[in-house]
Amino acid sequence: MTESRERLCWLSDMDGVLIREGEAIPGAREFIEALAAKGRRALLLTNNSIWTPRDLAARLERAGLSVPEESIFTSALATADFLDSQNPKGTAYVIGEAGLTTALYEIGYTMTDANPDYVVIGELRSYSFEAITKAIRLVERGARFIATNPDVTSPSPEGPLPATGAAAAMITKATGAEPYFVGKPNPMMFRAALNRIGAHSETTVMIGDRMDTDIVAGMEAGLETILVLTGSTRREDVARFPWRASRVCDSIADVVALVD
Repeated sequence: MTESRERLCWLSDMDGVLIREGEAIPGAREFIEALAAKGRRALLLTNNSIWTPRDLAARLERAGLSVPEESIFTSALATADFLDSQNPKGTAYVIGEAGLTTALYEIGYTMTDANPDYVVIGELRSYSFEAITKAIRLVERGARFIATNPDVTSPSPEGPLPATGAAAAMITKATGAEPYFVGKPNPMMFRAALNRIGAHSETTVMIGDRMDTDIVAGMEAGLETILVLTGSTRREDVARFPWRASRVCDSIADVVALVD
């Protein structure tokens, strides 16, 4: 079945698929060039809400990968899309970096700690105990609780760092309120991405390095899925998951030939 599907549109994770510790993974440039040469619509997806698409495009450019900012879709943008559809021009108390605050500003949201509609938490390079405390009190007073993504750690050269899911868990433990996670593995992020490039699930491929986010969400969204083994998931880990990727490749270099 996988072989007979048309691959007209492509979604791909960034870290662990195209880049690793700031360096392009071999085959990444050829993959991006193949998409352009074939005129395929494509979007890079990332759960990282720290950076704006412009920031991420510059990061990719430094690694030798030329991707326009319009081709990058973050969990911050997905969160903004979700809030805009649910409660346009609302208010939010935001714990997050420029990627998140910019996305909310651009949809007309007002950021405030005075009786906001939502508490929205994203990834930070350093979390403030004071900000977490304020979020807890606002959720207890009735603010709805949103998180950009459920990742509990993010990688760094020194080792894992606490990420959005870990900070959100502090608020949940203190209030009993579970956040609504917008980013992967929520298939909503994939549907928003498909809408952005006018794609259909039947002819779209998702490439990722994580079975528990990229692959399961792609599967639930009805996409062909490709797992690459240059990131979080090792080959020996694959069998323990109850779902399967459509195919498993050693790296993005093996995917280039599939861009037809």
